Amino acid sequence: MYSYTMEMQGKTLTMETGRLAKQASGAVLLRHGDTMVLVTATVSDQPREGVDFLPLTVDYEERLYAVGRIPGGFIKREGRPTERAILGCRLTDRSVRPLFPKQFRNSVHIVATVLSMDQDCPPEPLAITGASAALSISKIPFEGPVGAVIVGLVEGEAVVNPDQEQAEKSSLHLMLAGSKEAVMMVEAGADEISKEDVLKAIQAGHETIKALVDVQEKMAAEAGCEKMNVASLEMPQEMIDKVEPTVKEGVTSALKIADKQEREDKLAEVKKNVLDKYIEQYPENEAELAKVFENTLKDTLRKMIINEGLRADGRSPKEIRPISCEVTTLPRTHGSAIFTRGQTQVLNICTLSALRDMQMLDGLGMEESKRFMHHYNFPPYSVGEAGFMRGPGRREIGHGALAEKALEPVVPSEDEFPYTIRLVSEVLESNGSTSMGSVCAGSLAMMDTGVPLKRGVSGIAMGLIKEGDDVVILSDIQGVEDFLGDMDFKLAGTEKGITAIQMDIKIKGISEDILKDAINEADRGYKHILGIMNETISEARPELSPNAPRMIKMQIGVDKIRDVIGPGGRMINKIIAETGVGIDIEPDGRVFIAAVEPEGGKKAREMIEALVKDVEAGEVYTGKVTRVERYGAFVEVLPGKEGLLHISHLDHHRIEKTEDVVKLGDEIDVKVLDIDEKGRINLSRKALLKRPSGGERDGGGGNKRNR
Repeated sequence: MYSYTMEMQGKTLTMETGRLAKQASGAVLLRHGDTMVLVTATVSDQPREGVDFLPLTVDYEERLYAVGRIPGGFIKREGRPTERAILGCRLTDRSVRPLFPKQFRNSVHIVATVLSMDQDCPPEPLAITGASAALSISKIPFEGPVGAVIVGLVEGEAVVNPDQEQAEKSSLHLMLAGSKEAVMMVEAGADEISKEDVLKAIQAGHETIKALVDVQEKMAAEAGCEKMNVASLEMPQEMIDKVEPTVKEGVTSALKIADKQEREDKLAEVKKNVLDKYIEQYPENEAELAKVFENTLKDTLRKMIINEGLRADGRSPKEIRPISCEVTTLPRTHGSAIFTRGQTQVLNICTLSALRDMQMLDGLGMEESKRFMHHYNFPPYSVGEAGFMRGPGRREIGHGALAEKALEPVVPSEDEFPYTIRLVSEVLESNGSTSMGSVCAGSLAMMDTGVPLKRGVSGIAMGLIKEGDDVVILSDIQGVEDFLGDMDFKLAGTEKGITAIQMDIKIKGISEDILKDAINEADRGYKHILGIMNETISEARPELSPNAPRMIKMQIGVDKIRDVIGPGGRMINKIIAETGVGIDIEPDGRVFIAAVEPEGGKKAREMIEALVKDVEAGEVYTGKVTRVERYGAFVEVLPGKEGLLHISHLDHHRIEKTEDVVKLGDEIDVKVLDIDEKGRINLSRKALLKRPSGGERDGGGGNKRNR
């Protein structure tokens, strides 16, 4: 067994190998604080047939025993991965994928299993670091190592791997992965911070990453094994020399077509013509002919951008496509908006509901629920394809979470706006950065609904073409530039500052200087887009949509909660049935009434006020007879509050039977005589009646008529 340690934020980080999961190609157990993550990497012996990409699969396995919990629900075992687990998979994949040899086609499977969870030491950066370490000591060819950290910003100072208390105070949650030389992956949510603070946090995190890489290099040198050979995918040079000029002529003209569908149709035609022309000459090399086409297309586009400053749709590198915005698109929803940027179009719908509809979370984190949700749908028709729709995949969940992260800082608090808020982004057309289009559409839709956002939010996707020392940063990239470029960098924010960042790259990292330039250009771009959005709607509508429920907030005493609920929920169910509202009662006595009809909300409030109102001695009430006994009647003077009207207090004269004066369901006026030490209410009807004149007298227990 090999074990290595380093100090990180006052706690010991341990990486060990050789004790667990020894049949995997590489296995590393990491411990930081009391968080423990086992990461394994396994590889197939032979390349996968018929693929032109790296078949890498990453699984991030949450186990609820790690926090001492048993899964909820009928089936007491972990089922589908949580959203956090899916995002953990994506973080690891994005950090290591660029560092495999380009020609490697063997199946690789990375599994990160969270065995123990310390809330002060999140497992996601350990999963990324562990994946790198497992790959580094295995026979799998890997051009790492990389390390990962979380960086917070507490009172303006960057804090690497903040604990739970620091994280709650932090205005930034930055997941950073990188090698010694460069940044590989960035994922961040922020509370409208400056670009200078973002760069400061990245620089602070990168210093710790370098130390993590040092440990892995030592581990690989001492515990690693010889790397396996990478199967050669070299193509006949003679074939390349013959085919490439034909391809280049066709793709050069096709790439200058601005319309995406027309351009792709032309490129498909060029590819077909090349295959038809050369397949007889190279009958065994159809896949290689297709690869020559792809390589030439990529090379032509990149040189066109670097040498001519011209992009596929004719724009300059910093130019942003035409933008249009529309709100109140759907008549019966609470709020809706369409955001169109070039050939990317997103419809977003905002729905408001009571707090009881918030999402309950069953995972390893401290958070048990959330009241703001953003869901993202990407149907095949958005890219002109026929396909299958089988629920959200990892990509949809990742894009939805990024947009949610970007919008959350401007959403009003529960006290300010006691609603559950759900946004749904329907991608209608896609040609570059639908996630940032969802941010823009979501901001517009919430304003259209009347959600009092602090400020509007917009987002932009940036690209990168890097050939040697030549670097071109592209604003508002489209699909082909994402596919053939070196970076997909997304940034969202408000007029005040940045709210979210995501960066993926396809090369071996980028320098902090390039990243700084990308952030500066993105800052200019998203603010330009926000200015256009503000021309349509710049702040929330003063009134909620007429289709949205009105939320009435009340505060009652904690000791009054049971009075409102009633035995077995009788009272609260009665209010709901009579008024048609929804009611949520919090343990601290806050009451939320959700009513589409104002009158129903008003009536429900009055009924609750009556339930919590105290009966006072000496006061007169109009009550309903709820029970009749031989010794008197019980009268409900306030909802849920009954008192005894003794038979001796029904009238001034003697009453033989209670039913002679009152019957079940009668409404009568009564006066509260007193409330005893047990809370029992004593009532009198007699106290409100006029005393008999001189011809009659009250004989105490009985009456006699004077003769």
